[in-house]
Amino acid sequence: MSRFLVRLPVCLLALIAVTSFSNHASANIVDSIAVIVNDEIITLSDISDFENRLKTGGLVDDQLVPNDAVRQSLLKDREALIKKLIDARLIDGEVKRQGLSIPFERLEQEVRAIAKRNGMQRDGLKNALLEKGISFSTYQDFIKTGLERQALVEKSVTSKIKISEDDVLAALIAEGRASDTQAFEFSIAHILFLNSKNRGGEDAKTRAQQAYEKLTSGAAFDRVAADSSEDPNFDVGGVLGTFKTGDLAKDLERAVLKLSPGAWTEPIPTNGGFHIVRLIKRRLIPDPKIEKEKDRVRAILGEKAFRRQYEIWLDSLRADAFIRRNK
Repeated sequence: MSRFLVRLPVCLLALIAVTSFSNHASANIVDSIAVIVNDEIITLSDISDFENRLKTGGLVDDQLVPNDAVRQSLLKDREALIKKLIDARLIDGEVKRQGLSIPFERLEQEVRAIAKRNGMQRDGLKNALLEKGISFSTYQDFIKTGLERQALVEKSVTSKIKISEDDVLAALIAEGRASDTQAFEFSIAHILFLNSKNRGGEDAKTRAQQAYEKLTSGAAFDRVAADSSEDPNFDVGGVLGTFKTGDLAKDLERAVLKLSPGAWTEPIPTNGGFHIVRLIKRRLIPDPKIEKEKDRVRAILGEKAFRRQYEIWLDSLRADAFIRRNK
């Protein structure tokens, strides 16, 4: 299942309680058909019911109405509200046409998961709903409808969205965050010459320069390191360890990254003395900072692509549908 979105806009409206046509006919003084969508109807009472759920916080899908701003805009725009109901009829009709049905076991699994997320058992969720005037069967119908719509949207829209690595890098470059999309892991050895109160910094520099001249004259690095290094934790060959970009002091890292494997630096001053650093091996690795940025950008691009493709898909459903508004 694709996870471009934390939540998919799958349940496009609250459960719409539709009474039988005979009931509508007998109450046509107070209710009437507002819209015909293929072989389904939307009545004035359906519109009022949805509006009331928006006002009172009833069972309304939070992907359709993700925040209070959207909720308020729908309450102020009756035409937009009706369009939401039309879209829901179209989606539910497509669910039926494709024969997408959620088995009871899947429904129960989702209900129990919702209860767990709210820190309660199934019976606790049932009682909490009853306190709000919502029967458990109504809630189950609401969840079942949402899961069926989710299955349809994932099949028809989400599964077809592909965000390539090039797409992500292009977005990072556009943000100015991809000037360096790679990092290095490198193993190094060093020869250390320590400053001391007795011998001073200049003396350490002199000793480092003498060792460097031996290296340039052809002496083996391992031998010079064994003979000259003042590292109290000296290891064979002067091996210091394996590091990643950003682990070393900037001056040391800058010098090391210019080396080819097997080469060494000139003496480099640091706070404690002078280093001659040899690059043993180096390899490219993904930059952890860039990888985190990639995840963020991929989610944003996925969200935008989903919204765009979702609207295109809905437009195709509308274009193929019979929709008649009664004035």
